[in-house]
Amino acid sequence: MYIPDPVAPEGFPGFTPFNAADRLPDWPRWFAGASGLVMTRSLPNGTATMLPAGGTQLITTDGGLSWPGGVDLHLGRWFGERQHHGLEFIYWGVFGLDGQATAAAPGITAIPQASGATVGGVPATDFLTNATSQQISRADLVNDIEINYLYSLWERPEFLSSDPASPTRPVSLIWLAGFRFFQLQDVLTLSTFSPTTGSPLDFQTATNNNLYGGQLGAKFDWRFAPRLRFSAVPKFLMAGNSITNTSTLATAGGTFANFAGGSPVAVHSTLGAFSWLGSIDAAVAWDVTKHWSLWLGYRVVGVGNIAQADQQWPADITTAGDLSGITGGSSTIVQGGFAGFQGRY
Repeated sequence: MYIPDPVAPEGFPGFTPFNAADRLPDWPRWFAGASGLVMTRSLPNGTATMLPAGGTQLITTDGGLSWPGGVDLHLGRWFGERQHHGLEFIYWGVFGLDGQATAAAPGITAIPQASGATVGGVPATDFLTNATSQQISRADLVNDIEINYLYSLWERPEFLSSDPASPTRPVSLIWLAGFRFFQLQDVLTLSTFSPTTGSPLDFQTATNNNLYGGQLGAKFDWRFAPRLRFSAVPKFLMAGNSITNTSTLATAGGTFANFAGGSPVAVHSTLGAFSWLGSIDAAVAWDVTKHWSLWLGYRVVGVGNIAQADQQWPADITTAGDLSGITGGSSTIVQGGFAGFQGRY
């Protein structure tokens, strides 16, 4: 052990060069960012909404889906002397995932029919047979909330350096574990227009998947230029899924059809299921300064064992039992691009 001489002219010089203490990082601890999203999702196999008429047949997926916008927000903080531990809060959502299609032909017979049901004393079959046109419309949305614990193995990705004068390893790896809530809402509305009644009749089914559970993931970064890095964030969620479905038959003015017993054609069902979700973000980030970064990337989210509105489509509505219960076992892929920024302070 080296012990300095207390009476030496230089006094106590402290550590020798061979025992110098590592410097603690002086990086900012707080981080927050926002991105804009443009996303869509895949659809299940379509279900017919009418019998073939004049060479035309409409199905639930004919309307397709648009690529609407959304938002991605996150906030977090690093803890500890070496800032290896952190927490982050994430919310992102896509709204207005919609589409529609119309079919016009003489003598349209709608699917579903409503044998025995009446609308204001008029048999529902008068609305649903010999129609002249149909319109199918879809309105979906996605919401995602996450709370993650972060553990950084080495340097933080924003502070990797490829400067020969002060180099670091070119890659960074952060493990994450946390809670995730993911919502997929799927609403289909079929409007059937009959000249006999002069008023359209709407059949609507609204299916809502609410996934919640624990997830594991990682954040991998590779700095390939002095201020540019490639980033990949894979995550996997094992989730319980609280599914609801509500099916109604009513006029555009809000008058419900009624079963033979007088109760309205409006049935709400619930189902519990085990579902899964896998996602990955791939992006290129530009670290403009120590405090600001910009990025551009693509997100893919796959969700399995869910229910979708297309699967809940009945052939005929005679009793509430024809609308009760939920059919699951479906899957979808939500995907699209994002661009945004992060600030650190």
